[in-house]
Amino acid sequence: MTDTILVVVEQREGKLNRVSWETIAAGQALAAETGWTLEAAIVGSVGDLAKEVAGKKVSKVYEIESPKLAPYTPDAFSVALKQFIESKQPKLVLMPHTYQVRDFVPKLATAMGRTVISDCIGYKKEGDKLVFTRQMLQGKFSADVSFTSDAPWFVTFQNGAFRGDKAEAGSAAAPVETVNVEIADNIVRNKPHEVFKEAKQAVDLTQAEIIVSVGRGIKEQKNIELAKQLAEALGGEISASRPICDAGWLPMDRQIGSSGQTVAPKLYLALGISGAIQHIVGMKGSRTVVAINKDSEAPIFEIADYAVVGNLFEVVPPLIEEVKKAKAGG
Repeated sequence: MTDTILVVVEQREGKLNRVSWETIAAGQALAAETGWTLEAAIVGSVGDLAKEVAGKKVSKVYEIESPKLAPYTPDAFSVALKQFIESKQPKLVLMPHTYQVRDFVPKLATAMGRTVISDCIGYKKEGDKLVFTRQMLQGKFSADVSFTSDAPWFVTFQNGAFRGDKAEAGSAAAPVETVNVEIADNIVRNKPHEVFKEAKQAVDLTQAEIIVSVGRGIKEQKNIELAKQLAEALGGEISASRPICDAGWLPMDRQIGSSGQTVAPKLYLALGISGAIQHIVGMKGSRTVVAINKDSEAPIFEIADYAVVGNLFEVVPPLIEEVKKAKAGG
């Protein structure tokens, strides 16, 4: 019997989290290297999401369902997945390293007497052993970690570790199976209420495809308006390095880096950001990095695809105009 890799994808309000496609891409790469079967599961599925996943190169998709799975609670999710995993016995369980997964996966793994290798940025195969790479000490070092316990093994992949657009489509739609799980009335110990107003205002930059980020080179809070205009012209989000958020110039939910959000947009524009390792850790998975900095020795240039050595106040205004012209078809 062939061993199985199970990817647990995540949906929010009826839409698949973008990082889930990255995890499917990781699963496909691992399946190709190991020869194992790749399957996927959605917990508390909504609408046609299972069909969407079934369009990718997977052998089967499971909809794990119970009335107690909506709204999300760590108690219900961990019990549901424990039942499912014990019945299907996958060798490896992959999940995106999202806030929600971080909330329930320790409980799930502990309930099954297993451990988790979390926030991985890659893997390699050494003989018959799978080794997963994760960053240590805010990205200063990388550690190769393997499992010594029996399967199932739990792994979460960092946002940007794999490219979601590299997830291969299947030659035909994979079969979808609905699995109903039993969750006792006394299992769920809390009752989620409506989302707080503050949380509604918060931004999840992991879902953004274009990000304009500012650093100390922006000089003054009023100058952030320039970056906002560029972000608006590009249809992207605004973010910042830690000093900007610490100063209160932008909200903390806009911070990129080891103590903020980890992002992997298609385009990341760094304006006046020097490129400290704590910031690089949060955005190095970006598809294309454009850095504008007057310091030609700025560390950000080491990872930039396009480096502009110059004063951002001279470079950005004409850039905004060119973007607007291009959008207008001029």
